[in-house]
Amino acid sequence: MDEGIIRTDADVAKGAAWLAAREPCFKHALTLTGPLPLRLRDDGFAPLLSAIVSQQISVAAARGVWARLEAAGAIEAERIMALDVEALRALGLSRQKARYAKALAEGRLDFAALRRQRAATVVREFTAIKGIGTWTAEIYAMFSLGRADVFAAGDLALQESAKVLFGLDARPKDKELRQMAEAWAPWRAVAARLLWAYYRVIKDREGIN
Repeated sequence: MDEGIIRTDADVAKGAAWLAAREPCFKHALTLTGPLPLRLRDDGFAPLLSAIVSQQISVAAARGVWARLEAAGAIEAERIMALDVEALRALGLSRQKARYAKALAEGRLDFAALRRQRAATVVREFTAIKGIGTWTAEIYAMFSLGRADVFAAGDLALQESAKVLFGLDARPKDKELRQMAEAWAPWRAVAARLLWAYYRVIKDREGIN
């Protein structure tokens, strides 16, 4: 696999410098955001399950559900497989998410092998499992696997940030933003970090909650 890997803050800074040298809007954004965060996290079953748990609920609610799952030992594939949907619902998961958790456990993903796969392969294998969408798969590839050239174009914050930064008339949809991001290869994951950081800047500036 010849894809770039982000391992350190220096890698992020290198990508940011590359982007700023080629795109004046990114150069401007960096003057407002300062150094970009590394944001790497662990890979494996538990982080992916956590992403499913966190979908469409508040951070506080997700933490509460995760704490109950953790206390029950239900953050490992074997334990999830041993519990039925009702038992998982009793731990705080919705019926739909309980089914997704079961599907993830039964998918028996080889997480060690995925570290050696191309990002497109990782996304394809993840999205073949019910409950794992493209956004979740791309976020995993970006932050759990450290892939440098992945971009979660379906992310609403990235879309809004790009609209403001590039002076667009409307928020770009997934397909349009994905096309824009082609110009940011091979550092699309750093471009995403920059757009998220810039989004926080404009939220603070505009008083958005």
